[in-house]
Amino acid sequence: MPAKIKYEQVDLLRSKLEKSAAVFVGEYRGMTVAQSTQIRAKVREVGGELKIAKNTLFAIAMKEAGMEPLPSSLAVGPNVYALCYKDPVAVAKVLRDYAVDKTQKAFILKGGLLGKVVLSTAQVQALADLPPREVLIAQTVRTIAAPLTGLVTALSGTLRGFVTCLSQIRDQKEKAA
Repeated sequence: MPAKIKYEQVDLLRSKLEKSAAVFVGEYRGMTVAQSTQIRAKVREVGGELKIAKNTLFAIAMKEAGMEPLPSSLAVGPNVYALCYKDPVAVAKVLRDYAVDKTQKAFILKGGLLGKVVLSTAQVQALADLPPREVLIAQTVRTIAAPLTGLVTALSGTLRGFVTCLSQIRDQKEKAA
């Protein structure tokens, strides 16, 4: 019979997973306390949370939360799970930057889960290369507004030409008078 604490851990993980938009997996073997504290703070700043849990308990919590199971290649070894509550791109950036940091060799980014899609390390890094959410929204708005701006420019060009023509006729009549 499993211990009561394991049921509580699974319930806690399940409740956090239900609020999470994405989960990223990394291996933390050999990380110092200072390094662990540093990466936790960075992830928390961008709206995420790092959780260390046994892989079997995390898999049970994912199943109870209705999420896709992680592939067996990701669920091996001492893993740290990054739960993304706000912007998955920002959390992926933090993890990618920390994984490629030359001053530490302990943290290895393994992959993740975005919605129902399992991501490889390369896909998580590609996700991290995306611009922030606000920039993507601005680019979308600019793309939608571009045809409207062109239409307004074209319509105002006709009116501007008409007003210029009237102004020239007025100037000619003033010179003739």
